[in-house]
Amino acid sequence: MDEARHVSVLLRESIDNLNIRPDGVYLDGTLGLGGHSCEIASRLDGGRLIAIDRDETAIARSGKRLEPFADRVTLIHGNFSDTAEILDKLGIDAVDGMLFDLGVSSPQLDEAERGFSYMNDAPLDMRMDGSASLSAWDVVNTWSAEQLNRILWDYGEERYARRITDAIIRRREQQPIESTLELVEIIRSAMPGAALREKQHPAKRSFQAIRIAVNDELGAIRQMMDTAPDKLKPGGRLCVISFHSLEDRIVKSGINARENGCTCPREAPICTCGFVRTLRSVQRRPILPSEEEIRLNPRARSAKLRVAERV
Repeated sequence: MDEARHVSVLLRESIDNLNIRPDGVYLDGTLGLGGHSCEIASRLDGGRLIAIDRDETAIARSGKRLEPFADRVTLIHGNFSDTAEILDKLGIDAVDGMLFDLGVSSPQLDEAERGFSYMNDAPLDMRMDGSASLSAWDVVNTWSAEQLNRILWDYGEERYARRITDAIIRRREQQPIESTLELVEIIRSAMPGAALREKQHPAKRSFQAIRIAVNDELGAIRQMMDTAPDKLKPGGRLCVISFHSLEDRIVKSGINARENGCTCPREAPICTCGFVRTLRSVQRRPILPSEEEIRLNPRARSAKLRVAERV
């Protein structure tokens, strides 16, 4: 992967919506290849950027890219779900803006040995944090049929979840499932011919589901939406880029809960539930990539950017 040529999804739109001040303090909770971080850091003069990633490989790679801005960037190995705790440990009460790009980074998909891709053979891994204990091998080979069916149905929105689960259980009863392409073959064998003729790769939804489960991605997003906005200064912006409906629903509902969370009856003259509004949506609909961006980077096709401001 050539980092210098890599362009982050919705780069201009997210940077513009952060309303960056040169002397402000900003947080990139999903460093990845450092595209967003470089753009933020280049606009700072006296300000500071906190860049977090759970993948130590991403920190090492992007650290080199960010060397020209070393005087204003702090790199942290951690999970964006712990944003509030990380800022507390750094002695930072509040920041002027936060950006979270929830997509899987290109190296994780492109480097076959990471086990994220259904196009190359590799050990079943899929860990964003290589030090984590749970891997795709564990999910595929040790989780119960009920657990497997649930994640394939809920996280992958896979309509053949039960058939795929049954095929996985049958195979692993004979011997452990060790590699990505072995799993792909099992998924293919479970699906009807009509599904195999669809444009989308038959293993895409299942691999998505297993990856989400391995990394507890949805739990991390919920925790981030529950706690991170409290670390924004008044007027500070929260920008979140999601890539599928499960993520976007959590982000949307998290913003809505802080914007319209009053539970009093509509006819009540005053609020008595104690709700305090802490966010407002900058615009109601998510910002989508342009046709030109999708043409240049097909991975951007499903991206949605939601922007909220601390009140």
